[in-house]
Parts: sequence; structure tokens; C-alpha cells
Amino acid sequence: MPGVSYSDPAVLAFLVIPTLLAIVFVLAVWLAWKRSAPERAPRAAALALVLTGAWMAITWLSAASGVLGRWDVMPPPFALMVVTILLLGVRLGWGAVGRRVAETFPLWALVAIQGFRLPLELAMHRMYERGIMPVQMSYSGLNYDILTGTLALIVAVLVYTGRGGHRLVRLWNVIGLILLMNVVVVAILGTPRIRYFGDAHLNTWVTYTPFVWLPSVMVLAALAGHLIVFRALQPRGL
Repeated sequence: MPGVSYSDPAVLAFLVIPTLLAIVFVLAVWLAWKRSAPERAPRAAALALVLTGAWMAITWLSAASGVLGRWDVMPPPFALMVVTILLLGVRLGWGAVGRRVAETFPLWALVAIQGFRLPLELAMHRMYERGIMPVQMSYSGLNYDILTGTLALIVAVLVYTGRGGHRLVRLWNVIGLILLMNVVVVAILGTPRIRYFGDAHLNTWVTYTPFVWLPSVMVLAALAGHLIVFRALQPRGL
């Protein structure tokens, strides 16, 4: 893409944040299995590492090769990726991995991890200012997800210090999930197949590297994270 340089901290954020999230995920799997099934922890972590690396490589190569930018075929490859992201997010958050992670980590930590959305939104706004990302995807437009990241850090501190409870976390989690779904819908409406915001505001930037890891890693992590928090809020045994 024109105007993209990896020396730009805002561009670099789309590499660093997903990589850190992938590392956190693998470590979380290892710790979760170490708590409940110690003998299986190395294998579970290795599998998580391989599958995470493969997913990141596949989505990166799909963007780098131009496959994700094919809007002349039905269904568009980008649409298939979005559906896969949503399915994976639900599977991770509401499946065995989500259950074990929810039972292993304190609630404040599960909330705090969503704080990655604060620097992400700042980087995204920078991309808007550079003319790379359409305005509707920024907090100057219709994306209010920066609130989720900011409040995640505040709520995590309140929970950690005993000044916030399950009701506060549940309220934050519902709001955060709604804002996440809002930006996903806004992103879809801006694609060349729908063009809801007009030709001047097409959302194609996430079909290029390194921005492809925004939906394929960071949106996936945010969705799974919200579902894991819901699991953590449930009474044990449900």
C-alpha cells in the first residue's frame, strides 16, 4: 500500500500487537492445561503455537498474494475470512479452551488483556489521518471501540483492588461486545461489495499486509476474550 512504512510506530503496531496476543494465547493455554492436566500442558501449548502460527501465516500470505483483494469472485475471499474469524472466536471463547482459561486466570486479568484495543485504536486513527483507512473505521467516524480498551484498564484495576465486582465487569463486557460487533458491521458495510459509505470510503485496507492481522488476529482475540469473560462470570460447573 502507498504510504506504509514499518518504521512508522503506528504501522508497526499492526505487527507487534498481534504477535504479543499470539504469545499470550499460547502461554495462557500452557498455564490453563498445567493447572488442570499438567501432563498434557506441553502438547496443548505446542498445538496452540502451531495452529496460531499457521492461521497468522495463511492470512498474511492471502493478503500479500492479493487473494483477499479479489472482490470480483463470489463469495469474496475476505467474506470467507470474516465468517471464519467469527466461528473461530466463538469456538475459542465458548469451547474447552475458553472454559479452562476462564477457570485459570483471575477476572481482572481477563479484562485487562482487552486493553490492547486502546493502542490499536490510536494506531487505526493514525492510519485514517494518513489516508490509508476510511474515516468510518476510526473514532472520528463510527468506531467507538477505543472506549472498550480504555474502560478495560480502568475496570481491571477496580476489580484487582476490590472496588469492582461482577456487575461492573458484566456491564463492561456487554458494552464492549456491542462496540466490537458495531465496528465489524461498519467494516463489512464499507467493503467494495456493499459500498454503503460510498466509493470514497471503501474499506479495503485490511486486505493488505500488515493490516490483515487486525481482523484475523485482533478482532478474533477481542471476540474470544469477551466470551471467556462471560464464562468466568458464570457459576462454576455451568
